[in-house]
Amino acid sequence: MFYWLMKYVVIGPVVKAVFRPWIVGRKNVPASGAAILASNHLSFADSIFLPLMIDRSMSFLAKSDYFTGRGLKGWSTKFFMKATGQIPIDRSGGKASEASLNTGLQVLGGGDLLGIYPEGTRSPDGTLYRGRTGIARMALEAKVPVIPVIMVDTDTAMPIGRRLPRIVRVGIVIGEPLDFSRYAGMENDRYILRSVTDEIMVALQRLGEQKYEDVYASTVKDRLPTRVT
Repeated sequence: MFYWLMKYVVIGPVVKAVFRPWIVGRKNVPASGAAILASNHLSFADSIFLPLMIDRSMSFLAKSDYFTGRGLKGWSTKFFMKATGQIPIDRSGGKASEASLNTGLQVLGGGDLLGIYPEGTRSPDGTLYRGRTGIARMALEAKVPVIPVIMVDTDTAMPIGRRLPRIVRVGIVIGEPLDFSRYAGMENDRYILRSVTDEIMVALQRLGEQKYEDVYASTVKDRLPTRVT
């Protein structure tokens, strides 16, 4: 109830009126059943516009830091994340990664939509970077399709480090679902997981025509003089 109230009464109408977001390919999101929406990640605002512009509810796996802040800023961020269907996860690796995987599988097991950023973090410069294989493992274990999604100009509306958004029209392009049923039972094969992940990234690159580099975005960020999160 809280999610739908925010989407259709409190937050959604205001955001749509101000930013006038457009969407292409909405019909590629199934009317029912579980699926993964795999999106490029340009801005914090990605997790706002995508749920707003599709008819079904969906959840994103978001880093737990967004839910633990203090003061007015921390409270408002936590409120906003919950309002847009975010689920906190620990991205520190190891056992935390396994817990994140299980959280995603629970969402898919309930027949719902799960949003994932295969790059694992926001792009620091608008380039599309190498995908993490967790998305492939989820898709194969849950036996669900992966739907490629491209966010357009969200980094112009709200660049990394900016607190208040610019009033810029943003867009969403949704591609046709990718079927990986041919790899059934191979979710523990790391070569298959890499192959599936690379196929997803190729679909994203073709859909959005972004520049692509076969290196992790986190590696690029670590090389920056001031690290971007």
